[in-house]
Amino acid sequence: MQDGIAVLDFGGQYAHLIANRIRRLQVYSEIFAPDCDASDLEGAYGVIYSGGPSSVYDPDQPVFNPDLLQMEIPVLGLCYGHQLICKQLGGEVVPGTVREFGTARLDILPGSNLFSGLDASQQVWMSHGDVVGKLPEGFQVLAQTSDCPTAAVGDSERHIYGLQFHPEVAHTPCGIEILDNFIHICQAPRTWTMASYAEMAMAAIREQVGDRNIFLLVSGGVDSTVAFVLFNQALGPDRVLGLHIDNGFMRKEETADVGMFLRREGFENLRVEDASELFLLSVEGTVEPEAKREAIGRTFLDVKDQVLAELDLDPEHWLLGQGTLYPDTIESGGTEHAALIKTHHNRIDLIEELIAQGKVVEPLAQLYKDEVRDLGEQQGLPKSLVWRHPFPGPGLAVRCLCSNGRAPEDDGREGKARAQEMAAEAGLNLRVLPIKSVGVQGDYRTYAHPALVWGDADWEQLEEVSTRITNTLRLINRVVYLLSPKTPPELHLKRAFLTRSRLDLLREADALAMAALERWGKMQEVSQMPTVLLPLSPDGQAETIVLRPIHTPDFMTARFSELPRNLVQDLSAEILALDGVAAVAYDVTHKPPGTVEWE
Repeated sequence: MQDGIAVLDFGGQYAHLIANRIRRLQVYSEIFAPDCDASDLEGAYGVIYSGGPSSVYDPDQPVFNPDLLQMEIPVLGLCYGHQLICKQLGGEVVPGTVREFGTARLDILPGSNLFSGLDASQQVWMSHGDVVGKLPEGFQVLAQTSDCPTAAVGDSERHIYGLQFHPEVAHTPCGIEILDNFIHICQAPRTWTMASYAEMAMAAIREQVGDRNIFLLVSGGVDSTVAFVLFNQALGPDRVLGLHIDNGFMRKEETADVGMFLRREGFENLRVEDASELFLLSVEGTVEPEAKREAIGRTFLDVKDQVLAELDLDPEHWLLGQGTLYPDTIESGGTEHAALIKTHHNRIDLIEELIAQGKVVEPLAQLYKDEVRDLGEQQGLPKSLVWRHPFPGPGLAVRCLCSNGRAPEDDGREGKARAQEMAAEAGLNLRVLPIKSVGVQGDYRTYAHPALVWGDADWEQLEEVSTRITNTLRLINRVVYLLSPKTPPELHLKRAFLTRSRLDLLREADALAMAALERWGKMQEVSQMPTVLLPLSPDGQAETIVLRPIHTPDFMTARFSELPRNLVQDLSAEILALDGVAAVAYDVTHKPPGTVEWE
């Protein structure tokens, strides 16, 4: 490899985020399989072992080449990587007394260069169930939390370190300094810059495309627009066709705004297609989240093929362009050892087949949102677009939860009683809701219940009770706080599918939410605020709305945003006044354990 830092990918949600952070520190970084040959890492100044969804005792854990630990260069293990290193070198890994998902307070012991320049107490981000119970010979504890006595360990003589927490995520505020200290220990050269990425990406586009052309699905968000810019610059607008599809799941007046904005920015090679009826038919009667995503992904390709046929364009001469980012790939289980969290519409099986055939071009596939925004600004895109809130490809379809009217079969009485006790200890009431949502815990997908809490509490108290409940009980992976009315009505599950009337109700609620952020000047402070419609009703008609504001630079981890209470109260009153809304709640769950989107 080039001079820099190697990252071994054990399938963790954050493996490529490690490489991103190293590049942010101007050091080249490259991803390798954990069973690669030691000669493949020639030129590396250090190696980082990523986290992963496995336990070191799993029979099907990722294959690891132990010769890599014999290389005389610094090593840093993170989460699973930390446990693997300790076990390989003679330590022991055991189940933790509690699972840790979310923030924890790290107490740093003096003396380690890995924590040079840091205060003795730091906030860190945890996502694990197992812990190192016995250290290898030559190792010492470098830092600990109240629930993890081996949160950081190391052998300073051999420069081998292990961290149970994740320094690569934004919600470990000191994480970038820890990685910077590791780079300093490695003495790696700082020669990488993002400014050179556009030229590299355009050269790669020209090489893959050859004499063919690009047909790009353009949502109007920053990812697809930056990809549109790169394709146009690399090949010229005559060889690129952008297609914006109104799938019926768009925000209020979104399609008209996207078409007007892109043409104003000079994108004349854009076609807008209304396929909303076709998409609604494709998901008619569908409830299961993965089935919805699969149907929507297939329909995007059907519409693409239909437009190619109408324009008499040879599909063999037009490759599919996508603005896919790395989080889409990793959440879709798109690396060898990664667990499936949720299948993104741009990662369904048909897309994977096209990728295998070399018919998909994705110039942003190794990047994260923060890098794409940098790239967009370098390409001259206006700030209003670069910092626009992301909107999922399936749109409101994954924010409009569906039900056949039958509650999930699991009982979980003991878990519900324990959750109510925990809430009561914080002065809150709690009810486990009879639906499920997607989460991510310990690099695995979870599909578990949200819990509704109500009563007087500030954001700090809500964060504490949410984290405690989701860390303790497998039954619950998300906690929401009731805003309106003050006391919850008796909410029952109702039959509800993706119909135009439900989507229109969600569109109105979402428009009110976006307008409130604009009015209060919070659009850039809040990274994204999905508005979610739940098929929970007191009368079989009106339903429940959940607001999900989050803050994150990269969408791999996220904190729920603590919006001003006056904003929240005013907005919840506006939404409750909509015909068809019975209750409004606020999602107080971080990622992990809850994904940004509910499905």
